[in-house]
Amino acid sequence: MIFLSFSVDIIDDDLEITMVCHRPEGLDKMEAQTNFSKRELQELYRGFKNECPSGAVNEETFKQIYSQFFPQGDASTYAHYLFNAFDLGHNGSIKFEDFVTALSILLRGSTQEKLQWTFNLYDINKDGYITKEEMTDIVSAIYDMMGKHTYPVLRTDTPKQHVDAFFQKMDKNRDGVVTLDEFILSCQEVSTSFLSFLFLFFSQQSLYALPSSGNHISLQHNIHHTGF
Repeated sequence: MIFLSFSVDIIDDDLEITMVCHRPEGLDKMEAQTNFSKRELQELYRGFKNECPSGAVNEETFKQIYSQFFPQGDASTYAHYLFNAFDLGHNGSIKFEDFVTALSILLRGSTQEKLQWTFNLYDINKDGYITKEEMTDIVSAIYDMMGKHTYPVLRTDTPKQHVDAFFQKMDKNRDGVVTLDEFILSCQEVSTSFLSFLFLFFSQQSLYALPSSGNHISLQHNIHHTGF
């Protein structure tokens, strides 16, 4: 049995974990590495611990948590891609440090940081490029998650149409792939369109389904003030 606690000067009670498999970093270090205060980190950690008592969440558990928030569709494929984006160590589990690092970027990071994170989500094989096939996989997964009860009703060829529009605007040199520079430049050029949808979908909608996002850190308030 492992017991650990974080001392927080401004907080009377300590964080405690029992029967955990992973020991999170200290709050001082996480505060320095993220855009969250110690108090916010404590609140986030309590929620994360409630959902993931072991201190880490595997992909199957992540999918189960995520699917609860999208009962009208099939969120498993999108959750798989999302899990891989959160799993910074690529070891098959999301630790609290992974979680708050991504959350910090998506809620309070700069536009450049958010775009880099989003690019990494779409770059499924992590080779530094987004292909049409990768974008089709992500967009199809998004629509599978949204389900068939959207309004207006989506046609079966909608994902392909969106991917075609994506590449027409972003593939500047017409080589069939989108680089990080092309992705960032195109998203900064366009304020409203499908490109904005691609950029904002995760941060404005999907965050509500993540472990501990139900805590009263006022995520909706934070999203509003990111400039989206």
